[in-house]
Amino acid sequence: LRLGASGDMPGGFGYKVEIDFAGSDVAVTDAILSYNAGGGLTLSAGQMNNFQSLEELTSSLHTTMIERAAFTDAFGFVRQVGVAAEWSGGDVLVQAGLFSDNMDNLPNQKRGGDARVVYMPKLGKTQLHLGGSLHYKDLPSGSTVRYRQRPLVHFTSDRFVDTRALAADNEVGMGLEAALISGPFHVAGETFWQRTNRPAGLADPTFFGGYAEAGVFLTKGDTRGYKDGKFDRTKPKSPVGSGGTGSLQLTARYDFLDLNDAGILGGTQDGYLLSLAWKPTEYTMLLANYGRLEYDNAAIATATGDRSYGVDAFGVRAQI
Repeated sequence: LRLGASGDMPGGFGYKVEIDFAGSDVAVTDAILSYNAGGGLTLSAGQMNNFQSLEELTSSLHTTMIERAAFTDAFGFVRQVGVAAEWSGGDVLVQAGLFSDNMDNLPNQKRGGDARVVYMPKLGKTQLHLGGSLHYKDLPSGSTVRYRQRPLVHFTSDRFVDTRALAADNEVGMGLEAALISGPFHVAGETFWQRTNRPAGLADPTFFGGYAEAGVFLTKGDTRGYKDGKFDRTKPKSPVGSGGTGSLQLTARYDFLDLNDAGILGGTQDGYLLSLAWKPTEYTMLLANYGRLEYDNAAIATATGDRSYGVDAFGVRAQI
């Protein structure tokens, strides 16, 4: 359950606050004060998403999979406290900010910066999206990092790829993203490289993740939503309650994560994923996902000691 409030205030100010209730945990997701400076420029301060990845910045209400791409979780993409500026002019969006850490982990000495540029022209009825992002995080002396990921569904604690704790001085990341929406069809893909710079004498590994997906609506007149450099809400052309059946979307994805480099054997995960999403109305959805995850150099061995094997995962979600 997520409860929130957002709105505008006199003088060009705005706010957004969201609280997430999951299991026995209560956490602040967004807590943002913004200012519209005019000319397409918006300034923000508070806890927010730093500017990494189309998939990460798209609301979990509007993603095609129950969970986001493996690299976004493995590389620790989380909301952080900081200050940011966004400029939008026609088909171009520029975002940049200085960030510390998620408020649950503060205070600490982590400091970093993120920047993202998106080109998003409309070519007739076709929406194009091209973007790139840069990430830097300076870590206090004696810090460690750990990159790992679950097999598609996050309600399991099993992580078959895992670097374990690595001593680190800083992180440097670079991402590329692309998408296209044309009528009932869409394609999207991203790549991300995460370099961990380690103390003197230790090799500096670069880990990699990415995905490519293609989807189609099986119902007439439906298309995927897009707004401000990210995917947005799908609005069924013929919703249930108005004489229709809602929208039905089928999506296939290949999801890859490689945590092997510079002597670190965290394992590789190849995900072959299918998603079926039915939206009876604009604000309700039933989502079913299947994933076949293939592992090499897995962090968890089988009873016979094998570290190369496959895992099947299936998950469903109902949301309003």
